[in-house]
Amino acid sequence: MKPPKQPEPGANGFRRFMQLAAVFILGMVAGSVAYNVIYQASYNQLWIENKDLTIQLHQAEEDNRTLKKYNRQSTVIKEIKVRVEERDPPLDSLAVKEVAKQLHEELEVLRGRNMFDIDSDAKMARTLLNRKIYTVREKEYSIQIKTMLVSEGVLQVWVDMRPYVRP
Repeated sequence: MKPPKQPEPGANGFRRFMQLAAVFILGMVAGSVAYNVIYQASYNQLWIENKDLTIQLHQAEEDNRTLKKYNRQSTVIKEIKVRVEERDPPLDSLAVKEVAKQLHEELEVLRGRNMFDIDSDAKMARTLLNRKIYTVREKEYSIQIKTMLVSEGVLQVWVDMRPYVRP
């Protein structure tokens, strides 16, 4: 019977070095994955906040322009606010903001109109926009106008927004 083969003197040190190098490389990969996840999450949050602030800025500029134009008239619609009702499984916040922006742009035709003559215009807007489908980031959403209220030159519109399912 042959005696067991003895490892060469440098082989044990080389094997230990390879194990340490493998652990180090795996640590680098895990660290870069964790860093990338954190970076993407913070970038996504920053992008959503930027989109929200851009929408707010656009609406504020429109309101400012209208207020300057109609500052002497107290019975016209100077400002339009779109409010999307909350849902129990919350919708994507960016989609809600984008649909509200698109609806706001479609309601711009009512800006500058007399508040007392808004009844026929509101009925027309409700008929045209009710059950309308909006596409945001390749997803479709339908809206239903719940309430339209004019008070002190501000037209407030409450809508119900749902993901649209094709029949």
